[in-house]
Parts: sequence; C-alpha cells; structure tokens
Amino acid sequence: MGVIRSTVKPANACRRICTKELTLEFMENRQGKGLSFARRIYKPRIIGTAMCCISVIAALYPLAKPGWIWALLLVNGFVWPHLAYQWATRSKFPYDAEQRNLVYDALFSGFWAATLQFTPLTTVTLLSMVAMNNVAAGGKRLLIRGACAQVLGAGIGALLFGLQFNPSVSLVQVYACLPMLTLYPMAIGMVCYQLAIKLSEHKRALSALSRIDSLTGLLNHGSWKDLLHLKFHKCQQQQSHATIALIDIDHFKQINDTHGHIVGDAVLRQLSLELRRNLRENDLAGRYGGDEFCVILPRMPLEQAAQVMERMRETFSNYRNPQIPELRVSLSIGLAGFQPSFTNAAMWLDAADRALYAAKDTGRNRVNVSDEKVAHSA
Repeated sequence: MGVIRSTVKPANACRRICTKELTLEFMENRQGKGLSFARRIYKPRIIGTAMCCISVIAALYPLAKPGWIWALLLVNGFVWPHLAYQWATRSKFPYDAEQRNLVYDALFSGFWAATLQFTPLTTVTLLSMVAMNNVAAGGKRLLIRGACAQVLGAGIGALLFGLQFNPSVSLVQVYACLPMLTLYPMAIGMVCYQLAIKLSEHKRALSALSRIDSLTGLLNHGSWKDLLHLKFHKCQQQQSHATIALIDIDHFKQINDTHGHIVGDAVLRQLSLELRRNLRENDLAGRYGGDEFCVILPRMPLEQAAQVMERMRETFSNYRNPQIPELRVSLSIGLAGFQPSFTNAAMWLDAADRALYAAKDTGRNRVNVSDEKVAHSA
C-alpha cells in the first residue's frame, strides 16, 4: 500500500501542475486577445460618443433639462471612452470588460432616447448606431444584450423624466445627426477592413506554416506529394522533362544513437541548407520523413539532375560539426526522370525509390539513376 501511495501522489501533483500551466496559458492568451479587442474599440468609441453628443445636444436644447443632465452628457460624450478603455486594459480579462462596456454604451443610448422624449431622428440614430456596433463586435448575442440594456436605459430615463414622445424634428437636429450617420459607419468600416486584412495575413501565414517542415524549413511530406501530383500532370500535358530525387542520409540512426538528436537535427538542417544552395528557385525540395528528403526538378533532364545531385553529395560530405570533428556524413540519392509510360505520380516516385535503394545496396554514398527508361524500352 505504501508503494501505491508514493506512485499516486506524484501523479496527482503532476496533473495539478499541468492543469495549472494550461490554465495560466489560457488566461494569458485570453488577456492578449482582449487587449487587442479593447484597442480596436477605443478610437471608434471616441468618434461615436462625440458624434452622439452633438446629436443629443441638438435635440436636448429645446427641452430645458436640468444642469446635471448636461454635465452627464459631456461626461458620456468625452470622458467615458477613456474611462472605458482604462477599465478594459487594466482588467484581468480585458475582453469581458470591453463586452460590458459595449453593454453600457447601449444602456446610455436607451437613457438618452427616453430623455429626449424619443425624438424620432435622434432616437433612431442613437439606437441603430449602437446596435450596429454591437453586431460588429459581438454578433447576435451582444446585439440581444445591448437591446435589453437599451430597454433598461429607456426605463431609467422614463422614470426620471416621464414617458413622453416628441414627434417633431428640426432642421438643426437633421444636420446634427448627419456626422453620426456618415462618419461613424466609415470608422466602423475601417476597423472591420483592418481586421479583415490582419485575418487574411494570419490565414496566409498559417497556411504557409502548415505546408512547411518546422525543423528544416522545407516543404513537408503532404505538401511535397501534392506538388508532385501537379508536376506529374503538367509533364503529361506538356510532354516536358522533369526529374525527382530521393535523398537519404547514410546511417542517420547511428548518428542519433551515438551523438544525440541535437547533433542529428544539425545534420538535417545542414542538408536543407545545401539543398537551397544547390537548387534553382523553381525546384521543389521537401522533407519526406525522418532522414529522407525529396526534390522535384522541373524541366531538368535526368543527366543534368545527376550532375547537380553529385555536386551536392560531394559538398555535403565535407560537413564537419565543430563539437564533434570526427563525425562524417554522406548521402545516398536515387533519381528518376519522368516517363510517358508512367500512369500516375506513384509510379514515378516508386522508380526514384528503387533507385535510392539500389544506391544503398551497392555501398551508399552515391547517386544512382533509375533504369526505368531502359526497362520500358527493352
């Protein structure tokens, strides 16, 4: 029983530590996203509350309201945006705080609508602009929360000043609402456009990362295979030359077992560097898996490809690790040119694979060219 307890307690402790680390990571990510959200809302809120203040002043002036209402209006129009921003950025969860600020915006809009006796143009301008902001920031859920806050704000205004309806709209009110109806939607549109640009950039970056092997910076297995199929069909349609190469680091497992995976990773990165140095810009190099690499050489005959690979094999064999000078590396390479007799890309790849294994079976550290052409012509 004593042994069981000593096994369970460390396991529980490890589980608690992992849970705590995951929770902290989640909180940090949530905080970072919330800060960027608060920054996006800040400038549009400054513009929006100032424009709303102008609209409300035009409708409020004829109603002879008490002085504290004017003071509240100025605070709401010119002080509140900065208070809301500070509140959100200093909050433990800025995103949640900014969502609450948007609900308060809706509450204020409902209050001013009732205080203005629901003057049609100003009321519609206030409520619709705030609703548009809520939809852009939080979708349907925030729209519903905002609508409830607008009803609550209108109820507070009705309790303080009575429920009244003033259908008259003056020319001054029309002109006062024009900035809100024109400039604020432009500000919201600009924010949405900038967000769309950022999302597009992130999408392209993620797409590129999903196609790249993280260790070598070359194409990963799936991406290279997709391009192989495309190149195969292009060769079929255009009757053009192309060669593929499969490259294997000789005795790589022994390098890992003897010197460790850090040294093995350095060897892999060195090979990727040599591929970039020796290949053309339109050649497609990838990491096929483990210590095996793959290259598509478009519009390159088999003989020329063999010369390129031989030159790279010789260069790579001169690699020396500063910490392990006795380390020696070499490559076995199999080449296969495109043949019209191939019915699919798998046959082309299989020909290169057989050439690679022939290079390994005949002593390694060499370039071997597929005899597929000879076999089919015989």
